Amino acid sequence: LTCALFRVHVCVEEGEEQDFAMAPKGNAMVPNAHFKKHWERHVKTWFNQPGKKKRRRQKRLQKAAKISPRPVAGALRPVVRCPTFKYNTKVRSGRGFTLQELKDAGIPCSFAPSIGIAVDHRRRNKSMESLQANVQRLKEYRSKLILFPRKKGKQKRGDSDPEVCKMATQLKQLPLPIKQAPVRCEAQAITDADRKRSVYCAMRVARADAKLVGVREKRARLKAEEDKMKKK
Repeated sequence: LTCALFRVHVCVEEGEEQDFAMAPKGNAMVPNAHFKKHWERHVKTWFNQPGKKKRRRQKRLQKAAKISPRPVAGALRPVVRCPTFKYNTKVRSGRGFTLQELKDAGIPCSFAPSIGIAVDHRRRNKSMESLQANVQRLKEYRSKLILFPRKKGKQKRGDSDPEVCKMATQLKQLPLPIKQAPVRCEAQAITDADRKRSVYCAMRVARADAKLVGVREKRARLKAEEDKMKKK
């Protein structure tokens, strides 16, 4: 703790004023304020920011030229739902397509990465809706894909025509970008049945039914066994 010294003007009998320094109260630290911190040594500057920005842009252009005519943004990703009850109404891009989705689309899983399709062998399809949506996404991508031959001048089955290959341009954005579907509810008049019905109570009852299903089955089984023993 630091305490400042207070100076008080005291009037003496002769009419002269004198200054007295009051000692700090209590057994505190002797004030010794020092302000020469050399703050300029600890200041961080970003004078290299414009140069880094230019270098990052040059690297992006070099990468695009190196992988040309493949898409700059990377491989095709599936459409998946966000986790948790709060965010599952929104869709986003996943890690890769499942083996079942590739099988339904007619694309071998070993051939998919070579044509810019991401594969995730761990993900599983839990709904028919997501499976059909991603299969349709794969088919649309396959119909728009221009496949170049591995070796120039040696055409193989499945490769695009040379005339089509000449017309190909490099895609700068994500292939088949994902768009959020707008959720629109139609306006309707509120009926008496809607006023009497409680959504909160219905959700609580459904939650309790799902939670107590095992307890109720056990209780019913024990009761059936007791009735069977009484009949004997």
